[in-house]
Amino acid sequence: MAEQQAAPEQMDAGKALATATAKAGANYKLTIYELENFQGRKVEFTGECLNLGEKGFEKVGSIQVENGPWVGFDRQGFNGEQFVFEKGEYPRWDSWSNSHSSENLVSLRPVRVDGSEHKISLFENSGFNGRKMEIIDDDVPSLWAHGFQDRVASIKAINGTWVGYQYPGYRGHQYIFEKGEYKHWNEWSASQPLLQSIRRVRDMQWHKRGCYQVPAASS
Repeated sequence: MAEQQAAPEQMDAGKALATATAKAGANYKLTIYELENFQGRKVEFTGECLNLGEKGFEKVGSIQVENGPWVGFDRQGFNGEQFVFEKGEYPRWDSWSNSHSSENLVSLRPVRVDGSEHKISLFENSGFNGRKMEIIDDDVPSLWAHGFQDRVASIKAINGTWVGYQYPGYRGHQYIFEKGEYKHWNEWSASQPLLQSIRRVRDMQWHKRGCYQVPAASS
């Protein structure tokens, strides 16, 4: 569902949510492996890790998510490029990233999930101004195809958890949107107000079927 318009308001977003994720009531479990295809040394996580280097991991080769969702970052302290991990197996780097600007995974944390409903509002300008697109319980592989431009400068994630992408078809840099308000694109760690596709993060606690499928690894 989509519609256009405008609105105001303000609040902080993103990084302060790192310590509040457990309140969602989900049981989180993720295992990282030092080599591709789930080989080599491994470490299991049930909560956040600010720096995988402190666990002796200079490089992560593959990941298994038993309970999620999670978000990883290419810098310590939940900074830098983001990677979303839902329940499933990620046998090598290109199964969780297609931006190819970084091959580091340095910190990770569980993603807060507040319920089964999904609603988000995208705004053309910062501060929740300009043209507006509202999405309810839907995934949008192309904002252009729904009559909206690729400029998204502020966002209100009203229900559910979402992941936005730099390019159509869920490609490029990923940006996690937990429930909250993001008045400027800097608040989701973007370098410019560019967003061209967006989808729901489908936690298996709420969605027993129809979960987002992990992309098949290219040969």
